[in-house]
Amino acid sequence: MVGIKDVARRAGVSVGTVSNVINRPEMVAEETRTRVQAVITQLGYVRSESARQLRAGRSRIIALLVLDMANPFFADVATGAERAAREEGLGVMLCNSAQSPAEEADYLSLFAEQRVRGVLITPADTTGRSLADFRRHGIPYVMVDRLVSGDECCSVSVDDVTGGTLAARHLLAQGHRELVYVSGPMQLSQCRDRHTGVLAALREAGLPPEALTLVEGERLDVAAGRDAGARLLGMTPRPTAVFCANDLLALGVLQTLFAAGVPVPDGMALVGYDDIEFAAAAAVPLTSVRQPAYRMGRTAADLLIEETGEDAARYRHRHQKIVLQPELVVRDSSISAAHR
Repeated sequence: MVGIKDVARRAGVSVGTVSNVINRPEMVAEETRTRVQAVITQLGYVRSESARQLRAGRSRIIALLVLDMANPFFADVATGAERAAREEGLGVMLCNSAQSPAEEADYLSLFAEQRVRGVLITPADTTGRSLADFRRHGIPYVMVDRLVSGDECCSVSVDDVTGGTLAARHLLAQGHRELVYVSGPMQLSQCRDRHTGVLAALREAGLPPEALTLVEGERLDVAAGRDAGARLLGMTPRPTAVFCANDLLALGVLQTLFAAGVPVPDGMALVGYDDIEFAAAAAVPLTSVRQPAYRMGRTAADLLIEETGEDAARYRHRHQKIVLQPELVVRDSSISAAHR
């Protein structure tokens, strides 16, 4: 591998002169600068960013750790974060915990070893132990799609209670009086909050909590949705209205219903959450609660950049809890015959 000493030797200058050509070209005479740049091109020299960061004590890499990169929602979050980082000359290291606390802990250890500038994270470990251990390294982090209760970090989240309420109100307005909530693991705050929102809508309508049936799955993916769909088909009486904790679950339910010949929405109305791109393109376009995923990622990255920037100390960065609002997007999967 070509090093800076090789460039200096070939150009007949000192290592310091080569460094100045790379980092402070205005300090080097034009003739010398031209000669050194020509040698850099000839040798294919690329400076060692890790060595530069070690000397400067500052990384140009932000880590983003999400629950499930197979979910297009997190791809949109990542796109927003990457745009904000790129505008500041920073890069994003994207990692996937696969909803595993063990994998999350491994990645956090890696981020500490690599001395990343900061971390954007949607935690898989609901106990908080992984982040508690990571906090000792003094690397800033921002919670994404999760509201924090304390003041240890910034967070950017969506009001999931309101989101659940919007979904349930819509199904109730279509004439349904009993609902099913298909959820991922209820230890995840997003799943719990959306459930809380559904119960709030039932109370508004004068209905008891027993009007809601919970179907809890181990994951938040299409396969778990197919499993939930099979459970729905086995219920007596069969439910007529289902709200899923995300669109992947809803698409899995839709696949199972389609295979069984159950019409949607006439046989079973269906609402998802996230409003990923595939929701509108489903065999029956899916009603969904839209989260502003791109904005969430960009806002979280902006907060982290502000906290880790050179002016952070001067402006006394204060941790913020930003809560964005969801929006119901109504499509064919939930509209009853009487409302068409």
